[in-house]
Amino acid sequence: MQTRLSPHRLSNVDIRLLKVFRTVAECGGFAASEFELNVGRSTISRHISDLETRVGMKLCLRGPGGFALTREGEMVLEASNRLIDALNIFQGDVDDIHSNLRGTLRIAFFDLAARNPEAALSNAIASFAEQAGNVSLELSTEPPNVIEAGVVSGRFDIGVVPLHQRSDGLIFHPLYRETMVLYCGKGHPLYNCRGTGDLGKENSEKNVDVEQLFNFKFAGFGFSSPNMTSRQKLGLKLSSRVHNEEALMVLLLSGHYIGFLPDHVAKPFVESGQLAALLQAQTSYQTRLGAIVRKHSDLGRKTDLFLKCLLETHSANVPSGLSV
Repeated sequence: MQTRLSPHRLSNVDIRLLKVFRTVAECGGFAASEFELNVGRSTISRHISDLETRVGMKLCLRGPGGFALTREGEMVLEASNRLIDALNIFQGDVDDIHSNLRGTLRIAFFDLAARNPEAALSNAIASFAEQAGNVSLELSTEPPNVIEAGVVSGRFDIGVVPLHQRSDGLIFHPLYRETMVLYCGKGHPLYNCRGTGDLGKENSEKNVDVEQLFNFKFAGFGFSSPNMTSRQKLGLKLSSRVHNEEALMVLLLSGHYIGFLPDHVAKPFVESGQLAALLQAQTSYQTRLGAIVRKHSDLGRKTDLFLKCLLETHSANVPSGLSV
């Protein structure tokens, strides 16, 4: 008979089972997590059953109705995330004690940074790899609110997000800028209106003004961001929510929505006639993206070094001494 999990008897087996549980929850089921865990579905099912026995409660529902966490499962998942994040921080601290940098550096950034001509994230990674070749990198793209919460909790060591609202728990380091322009797709009623087209050139006698934009479906981010602020200033109604710019592009190309995209992302679609800019002079805005790290803590040598690489590779974009 298995012993019920107790804070006084937490073992490596318990931690391994909790990590399996977190992966299954993130993937949305046993079948979807097979590839991620590199084990079969029956083994995963056994691990989850073992964990349920250890914690003394049912964590998830599985069967013909699909996979879903129970209320208790959601609470255990939250506790697991806190525990695993704390263990990652501990491992990072131990790694930093060694004379050579090693371990894992967890970096999260928001969306299509590789396409921005001002972004030099790849150059920063190259510089870091030359100086810390034994450190493995774990990169992920997430919404800005998820990145900020992850940096505060220790899930991520460093993040790159649009600089929007200041958080008391974070330090922001400006890196590069993006120009955001309002677009619609081919087939949209505004596509051939005055004020639309490549770089705002007029291509029709039909006129449109800012007030009329209210009548059309807007697709954008549902979380706090410069995108949300600009939408609210223009009085636009949010009809569809997205969590990244790739999803937003899909909606705009349908011809049924208007929305903001970075001009460097939209450029090839504008040139091919699939997108058109809307009232660029009146609606476009600039946002600055920057690195975020935890405040009031020793970041560790890996994070310090990567932050230094980021700032050095973007120094041409940021006036000397500027930070927020």
